[in-house]
Amino acid sequence: MRHWLPASTLGNGITPATHFTGSALGGMVQRLGDAGFASGLLQELAPVLPAASWSVYRTGRHCQPTLFMSASHGIPDTTRDCWWAYLSGPYRSDRTWGESVAAAPSTRLCHLTASEVGGEHQARVYEAHGMAERVSIVEHENDGAVFAVNFYRHQHQRPFLDRQISDFETMAPVLLALARKHIALAQQLPAALQPTPALPHGLPQHLPALRERLLRAHAGLTERELDVCTRLLQGMTQEGIACDLGLSLPTVKTYRNRAFSRLGIHFRNELFALALGTQRSA
Repeated sequence: MRHWLPASTLGNGITPATHFTGSALGGMVQRLGDAGFASGLLQELAPVLPAASWSVYRTGRHCQPTLFMSASHGIPDTTRDCWWAYLSGPYRSDRTWGESVAAAPSTRLCHLTASEVGGEHQARVYEAHGMAERVSIVEHENDGAVFAVNFYRHQHQRPFLDRQISDFETMAPVLLALARKHIALAQQLPAALQPTPALPHGLPQHLPALRERLLRAHAGLTERELDVCTRLLQGMTQEGIACDLGLSLPTVKTYRNRAFSRLGIHFRNELFALALGTQRSA
């Protein structure tokens, strides 16, 4: 795991890689504020840094974690499932960001492999979703929060090369500025990309509390049915649940259908209502 200052902050006159400043940069700028910005940036960046997915979020011990945008390129997009897996516990003990060494906001770069993350974070977020490596632009803010722009290599890809990471380093200020600008523009547009919505008010985010809510609704739910339903309540897709639990998609659907039958419901919104206590099970 490595943290370092981007080259442009060291006063050495390095400018973004020339092959990034032409049509690729123009394409990214044109998409600012547009719903296709996240997927478009990843495609434009691929010749320089061939990441299969990326995410932009803000997290920290004293702030509400917020996912602003995410996308994948060339693979099924499970970035939102990764986010919910991260919120299910790993974010509370995430030490991969390092510490800010300045009183004012500071920007650093971070490069790590999945094995360096370790523990539940590695298993639930990286291994479950096929991620092997991450390079990030990390902005430590005054309130202790971290604003992170992250690019991920997946297991089917070759490791990032030193040259690719060096080029990424020179791009960091531009990528950070683009992400910030897009978020500001998108939040002004009703139909534009917005941060991932929080769970309904009054619904806990963590698995044990969600399991307790469901058992109150029906004490006969099996362990696997609870596993599936709690993750549905966290906003995960059935594909994401299959990855997270190491099950096949048909098996997840079977557990979902059995649980819904026991609960006397047919749709996910009814599951939310049960967990919130606004609907009674059959």
